[in-house]
Amino acid sequence: MGPMPTISDFDYQRVPVADGVSLNAAVGGSGPPIVLLHGFPQTHLMWRHVARDLAADHTVIVPDLRGYGESDKPSHGYSKRTMAADTVALARALGHDRFALAGHDRGALVAFRAGLDHPGTITRLACLDVLPTLDMWDVMRGASAAVGFHLYLMAQPPGLPEQLIAGAPDAFFGHFLDVWTNDPSAIPPDVRAAYLDACRAAVPSIVADYRASAGVDVKHDTADREAGNRLRMPVTVLQQDWGAALGYDAVALWEAWAADLRHETVTCGHFIAEEAPAEVAKSLRALLER
Repeated sequence: MGPMPTISDFDYQRVPVADGVSLNAAVGGSGPPIVLLHGFPQTHLMWRHVARDLAADHTVIVPDLRGYGESDKPSHGYSKRTMAADTVALARALGHDRFALAGHDRGALVAFRAGLDHPGTITRLACLDVLPTLDMWDVMRGASAAVGFHLYLMAQPPGLPEQLIAGAPDAFFGHFLDVWTNDPSAIPPDVRAAYLDACRAAVPSIVADYRASAGVDVKHDTADREAGNRLRMPVTVLQQDWGAALGYDAVALWEAWAADLRHETVTCGHFIAEEAPAEVAKSLRALLER
């Protein structure tokens, strides 16, 4: 196993964000701050191209989420509310009381929760290739929902999912890296190996993150929906045309949560920031100017 790839020209630090929990974060550039949150089955490295682009005129903060990569992996605390609080604490520790926030996949769910819980802190919000948790569960039905089998596997009580995934972690995590990408060259061998190494070492915490989205995260989203809480900041959503595949109106689902919404459909695969980094950077810059 070679050295772990890094985002070139970024400084790495461990930042305490909660009792006994520190996050690994890459920080680069200068200017208005933006935090970038990665998804599954990845680490902060998925932002390597976009982060370097944005660092030309922004302070860019790219952490591994709690439970992932080189960040701490406590046995509990994987509600998106807790992970959103980690993100706010991280930015504050680095000197930023207000910041823009972009997330992909799991990181987008953390970003979504941060936008609802910390409206005075998150100035702009971008969510890449997800639906909010409540909507995700609502649209998963029938045979077409088999594409989301991992959501159901990791929703099971502790024990079985961890055992099954730990039995063949490279096959499990590698499956998603392979089938969710339209351009395999976007994830080169050294980066793919780094993702697999990181996931192999984080099976219990990754499962805990997903399990929370079948439990406590649903409760939090439901409470916000019933209270009429919505995202108050400008929001950009970039996603594949999942609505066509699963039979729903993605724009309508997002408009219910965000008044100031720009929804853009991409033609690349799930790993947008690696497959179309220039498109993502351009979209984020447009968001930051709104």
